[in-house]
Amino acid sequence: MTDRPLALVTGASNGIGAELARIFAEHGHDLIVTAEDASIGDAAERLRRHGTDVTAVQADLSVPDGVEVVDVAVTTAGRPLAAAALNAGIGSGGAFVGSDLADELRVIDLNVRSTVHLAHRVLSEMVSRGEGRVLITSSVVAMMPGSYQAIYNASKSFLQSFTEAVADELRGTGVSVTSLMPGPTATDFFRRAGSVSRSIMGRMPKDDPALVARQGYDALMAGRTAVVGGSPLVQAQAVLAGVLPDQVKTVAHRVIARPR
Repeated sequence: MTDRPLALVTGASNGIGAELARIFAEHGHDLIVTAEDASIGDAAERLRRHGTDVTAVQADLSVPDGVEVVDVAVTTAGRPLAAAALNAGIGSGGAFVGSDLADELRVIDLNVRSTVHLAHRVLSEMVSRGEGRVLITSSVVAMMPGSYQAIYNASKSFLQSFTEAVADELRGTGVSVTSLMPGPTATDFFRRAGSVSRSIMGRMPKDDPALVARQGYDALMAGRTAVVGGSPLVQAQAVLAGVLPDQVKTVAHRVIARPR
């Protein structure tokens, strides 16, 4: 039986999730990594170059059966999770009225429902042991109503509130929960979110996912409740978002997120 700690990373085939998995591997963790597409196998091969044991799980977390597949992989690993990075998520852009309802509901299913489902399984086991760390990827947009990203921003607001509430409930248990709040980051998000790529936001400079992942990992290991991930500009924007009225933030978001 290895004495290396085990970590779970969802959405690990690219972007912030891939970088989080790499950092865990570099710090001596074995890994269970998941994504909905077959490229998770290639990602796992790259991670094994760090000398770590990697289990790749292809699963669609937007459906409950997909979450159960990941939970089975965790429970059959034969050892407890030291850490979990619940990072899987997607975005949507454009006006809510006239959008594809199935697409909007999938954002909720993946970003919200699957995170709650998997967090409940992971945290229950960690609390029973009195040890563990969980990182949940939220966003700086959790702090603002999101015209032309109404469902996405709302999903991240849910995750932010959920993470901070559970973190408070778990004080003194030996288990910490941390929210990572990135700004615009150079990932597949903007391509997959469709019309967002045609907005001012889509054309803005993007942060390096390796930087965001490092900030999230450091905050996780320090047991912090929340961290804004990204450049000093994003950090400043987060501070401003914390003091501006919602009406002002909504107008500003409309200007940068409306497809052109």
